[in-house]
Amino acid sequence: MGKLEELNRVADEISRCEECKRDKSGLPVPGEGNPDANVIFLGESPGFQESKTGRPFVGRAGKFLTKMLDSIGIERKNVYITSPVKYFPGRRAPTDEEIYHGRIHLLKQIEIINPKLIVLLGNVASKAMFPDNKMFVSKIHGKAIEKDGRTYFPTFHPSAAMRFTKMRMKMEEDFEKLKKLIELP
Repeated sequence: MGKLEELNRVADEISRCEECKRDKSGLPVPGEGNPDANVIFLGESPGFQESKTGRPFVGRAGKFLTKMLDSIGIERKNVYITSPVKYFPGRRAPTDEEIYHGRIHLLKQIEIINPKLIVLLGNVASKAMFPDNKMFVSKIHGKAIEKDGRTYFPTFHPSAAMRFTKMRMKMEEDFEKLKKLIELP
């Protein structure tokens, strides 16, 4: 079975998972992009627009993320974009339980894609990948973290960077570091 078929199998699991749907709405948003990507961008959870389309980062934050990718010469189609929480939680942050449950599906996706680098967009993404650490993006952003043969790169979530000028400037600096990291052999 190829990577795309395996990812589709996980997407089907997500669409049938009652725990994923609990207290949430809309279509499942399993993720999208290149199944052979060297880089995964990991967000938080679908927003309203994403829950209507079933696609990640298609709203305002998604347009900002695409602009950030373009600024460092990365085409969105060449990466994989997903989040730990696969359904729209409404106008609230995902709970720890929702994040930890979402890891079940997320870790399967990561295993299938097997990227070299995972970009953590915000605290929820960091919590999903490092559940035992209390890491805050404001403290660790822009610094590569090596763990289990993979590199993690924390930065701010695009929606936060859109709202706060200081975060936007730091995210832009982080993306310049990210560009250099991706260019390394």
